[in-house]
Amino acid sequence: MTSRYKFTAYLTGAAAARTGDELSSPAVLLLGVGASGAVAGSTLLAGLTVSAAVGGPLLGAVLDRSRAPGRILAAGLIGYAAGLATITALFGAVPFALVVGVAVVTGLLAPAIGGGWTAQVPALVPPAKLGRASTLDAMTFTVAALVGPGLAGMLAATAGAPVAMIVAGVLALIAVPFAWRLPGNVERPRSRFREAATVLVRNPALRQSTATSTLSCVGIGMAFVCYPLIGEQRLGSAGYGTLLLIGLSVASLLANAVLSRRSYSPDRAVQLSTVAIGIGLAGAAVAPNAVLLVAAVALTGIGEGPQLASLFAVRHREAPPEMRAQVFTTAASIKIAGIALGNAVGGPLAACSPAAGLAAAAGMQVVAAVAHPLWTVRKQRVR
Repeated sequence: MTSRYKFTAYLTGAAAARTGDELSSPAVLLLGVGASGAVAGSTLLAGLTVSAAVGGPLLGAVLDRSRAPGRILAAGLIGYAAGLATITALFGAVPFALVVGVAVVTGLLAPAIGGGWTAQVPALVPPAKLGRASTLDAMTFTVAALVGPGLAGMLAATAGAPVAMIVAGVLALIAVPFAWRLPGNVERPRSRFREAATVLVRNPALRQSTATSTLSCVGIGMAFVCYPLIGEQRLGSAGYGTLLLIGLSVASLLANAVLSRRSYSPDRAVQLSTVAIGIGLAGAAVAPNAVLLVAAVALTGIGEGPQLASLFAVRHREAPPEMRAQVFTTAASIKIAGIALGNAVGGPLAACSPAAGLAAAAGMQVVAAVAHPLWTVRKQRVR
């Protein structure tokens, strides 16, 4: 059954929330880098992201059992905005470990921005339109990735990282009414948490796509903390480094626009897009000038956009209806944890050599792509 709630309203709310999320990550990074250096910045960012591994499964279980999932998402958005404001207010005024602790608590709510929204899509569109809706949903991540980092870099360069943090929180709050009005469900299946927690492992297609994308995200997390320093080193400002992500996002958006018009195997696309990401990261590591650096980052975007859209397609195809929210939020949490690991490892590497950090990030894409066939031995049925 579909709802009278407009899918355009869903896309508006999701885009606002995800833009706030995409803005908050570089803002947190720049807040730490500007005051204490790359290690402090990556530590603070890792604190914000790593706890999502715990928050995702819990939020998914609540959403699957709730008759008003939109209100749960709205509460999560409010909490996330409040956490960002608290980090901003406390940074520099209290011991750094306490600020990291606040970031960890705030990160528990991060799945409300990603997977929690996506799990609601099947209730909003007819089954025949689910594939296109999934691609449009993935494109809200791309739009957010286009606007968020660029806005973070601009605000950090002109008004300071704390202002960027506040704007990120405001964007999350803008999404609250759109989340609140998401349709409820007269009946919600009562799946057991243990069953839902293991479906990602037991289902070959879900296991394969999740494992590949998580390994890829470790490398992406490493690259993320390298971009500000690459910008400082090659473009003259750490804030300009985050602007590199604009080129990445434009390429990602264009790639998904092309993908939405074609039939393709999402399982295979996950692997091929990972290869493209790796080539782009390797190119950025050795690019001798700004033009080639932007081109390499754009190639990374050509991989990142289709990778996300393909992941959504696999999850919608394979997730049991009674566990859909848990599948999406848990898988998103695992990916976020991979990014957090990459952030933590990438900080010290970037401090020594941003180019070496990008090369290591490219190496993780190689590992993910080569291991992709190993996660399942069964050929997936076309459904």
